[in-house]
Amino acid sequence: MSAFDPVVRKMSRSFGDGGLNMRHLTQIGHLLSGNAMSSVLMLISTAIAARTLTVEKFGVFVMILTFVRLIERIARFESWQPLIKFATDREADGDPDQLARLYLYGLLLDVGAAIVAAAAALALVAFVGPLVGVDTVYLPLVAIACLGTLFNITGMPTAALRLAGQFRTIAYSQLVAQLLRIGLALFCWWKSLGIESFLIAWTAAQIFGAMIFLAFGFAALKVQRVPNPLRASPRHLMRDFPGFLAFASSTNLSMTMRTLTQEADTLLVGALAGPSPAGFYHIAKRLAKLAQQVGAQAQAVMYPDMARLWASRRYGDLRMLTRRIQGVLGAIGLAVLVAVAAFGEPLVTLAAGSKYNDIGPLLVAQVISVIFIMHTAPSRSVLLSMGRPQLVLVVAALGTAVFFATAVLLIPGMGAMGASIAQIAFAAVTALWMDIAWRRTLHGLADHAPS
Repeated sequence: MSAFDPVVRKMSRSFGDGGLNMRHLTQIGHLLSGNAMSSVLMLISTAIAARTLTVEKFGVFVMILTFVRLIERIARFESWQPLIKFATDREADGDPDQLARLYLYGLLLDVGAAIVAAAAALALVAFVGPLVGVDTVYLPLVAIACLGTLFNITGMPTAALRLAGQFRTIAYSQLVAQLLRIGLALFCWWKSLGIESFLIAWTAAQIFGAMIFLAFGFAALKVQRVPNPLRASPRHLMRDFPGFLAFASSTNLSMTMRTLTQEADTLLVGALAGPSPAGFYHIAKRLAKLAQQVGAQAQAVMYPDMARLWASRRYGDLRMLTRRIQGVLGAIGLAVLVAVAAFGEPLVTLAAGSKYNDIGPLLVAQVISVIFIMHTAPSRSVLLSMGRPQLVLVVAALGTAVFFATAVLLIPGMGAMGASIAQIAFAAVTALWMDIAWRRTLHGLADHAPS
């Protein structure tokens, strides 16, 4: 049983039949339970690294991880988004062999993107690494982190598990890797080891977790009676699934825009203000992301059903569902903001040490941006359900431009706080534009389509 089960029962009774039901809330509760535990475990391992390394060395450690993750997220296709859209459109056909080929298509994109990301990170560190605080002297350390990227194949299994409704598996499978990371981090602390050992620990845990997740994905396909994609024919995939690659490319580009603001910000702080402020900023972001997981998991649960509502032309239910999710996420975000303002700074000092005093204002600013991001999550899902990834891309591009203009202007004088204010500007612009887009689209449709 999830720790959130009593809460979601009460919420479900209050919402009635507007599409947001007990099943949805229970699934979101499981994801929140798993991700909350995973985030806490990640914070523990991060705190161990922060206590073991000096502030400057920890900043370098953070920037190496961020650099590799940034390249990875730019390269990968997030294939679960087009897979869910195309699979729900073809559910009525009932052709398992074609579904297997569709999943193979997504898997090939995942593997290709992983290889490109690892190679690109190694190649680019010599050219752009010094600009963001990752000097070429750290190339061997970057190579260690790139090993994890090669095995980080999560798009296809994510789609399989979400369409199978196996959100509990998604939620709790990640905990094994986090526990391994803590054990390895404690060993590094006990032996007073340096950055290289901590990077090996992080990479080993990432590979282990990715392989477990991939195995669960194949098991979910078997439950849905979808043949093993590895045995499907790879011939003429682009011809047989027209529009799939274009959808994946659009979602990849929009994800790249989001990544540039969610990952490159730490590198930008390091480049403009130094590694120590980057370390402060990283810890503040990690805590704020505990709240951001609420929106991410609501999107994870609701996106398959939103796609099905759109495919069946139940526009009124789709509009009502989106509004109610946004209302719930807004209330949760405000509650988190109050808690962080009251208790955030003492908790960070307790976990990471007194050298991270005065981090409170950064935490508050990060949570404000997270509230806007949480509000945007249902909007992004409903737009993707409508088959409008290009609009999502345009909005992401505008928000990214706002972020970088604000960050470059403020970071030199304000340090990490300047990046936090830039995050607020990016999130607010994105939330407003996506809200306008989906509401305009559904306004007329919801009044004329069957519910």
